[in-house]
Amino acid sequence: MAFSNLTSKAILLYDEWIKDADPRLEGWPLMSSPFPTTFIIGTYIYFVTSLGPKLMENKKPFELRQIMTFYNFSVVALSLYMTYEFLMSGWATGYSFRCDIVDYSRSPTALRMVRTCWLYYFSKFIELLDTIFFVLRKKNNQVTFLHVFHHSIMPWTWWFGVKFAAGGLGTFHALLNCIVHVVMYTYYGICSLGPAYHKYLWWKKYMTTIQLVQFIMITVHIGQIYIMDDCPYQYPIFMFIIWLYGSLFLVLFLHFWYHAYTKGQRLPKMARNGINKDQ
Repeated sequence: MAFSNLTSKAILLYDEWIKDADPRLEGWPLMSSPFPTTFIIGTYIYFVTSLGPKLMENKKPFELRQIMTFYNFSVVALSLYMTYEFLMSGWATGYSFRCDIVDYSRSPTALRMVRTCWLYYFSKFIELLDTIFFVLRKKNNQVTFLHVFHHSIMPWTWWFGVKFAAGGLGTFHALLNCIVHVVMYTYYGICSLGPAYHKYLWWKKYMTTIQLVQFIMITVHIGQIYIMDDCPYQYPIFMFIIWLYGSLFLVLFLHFWYHAYTKGQRLPKMARNGINKDQ
């Protein structure tokens, strides 16, 4: 009886909470509730940490070079498109880079931002292939906690972002992430072409710097909300989550930078194989 009452209360709270969701997302794929997203992420975690390695245990690793080349350059193209759409739906057409609130109207620009936010959210499912390729190629040492955590938390948190606040200053980190992914997946795409093309990867040493600058910009930008007076952003909790996420990875990258460049030590395997492919 107690469990039944608790369940009923939880359902009532959920129904009350979901009433505040953006009505413009009604009927959109995966947006009816957070449960499909949670199921996909749970299945992904189970496969890459348990089922996949067991299935591959007595098999030869797959080559996948052509598939990975296509995948990496496809992500580059998608990231370029999303960068353009984020710019044209706000960041280059009126946003102040300070207190930019969510536009809940049905104007063409506002709806364009909604579509772009949903596409960014969906792209995080596509990027789960990063880890699946690791498993199929038996690169299990690259399936680190940090890598899996990053790939799991992004689509889950972005479901709530799209459902309740598709636009405004909370999308700045997505714009930056798309730009960084253009650079990173170009690098991975060239890598997948084979050793003959590795001579074009002289800029590898700047990858960590690019990622570090990304998290500095995210943390500084989102941190403005704590010093701005009367910013009427509709969901301040999202700002705290973005700030916490950006700060966490900023600290981790500073730690990697210190050991790799200041002390001249080789990066730990987890750092090399986990974060460098994550962001």
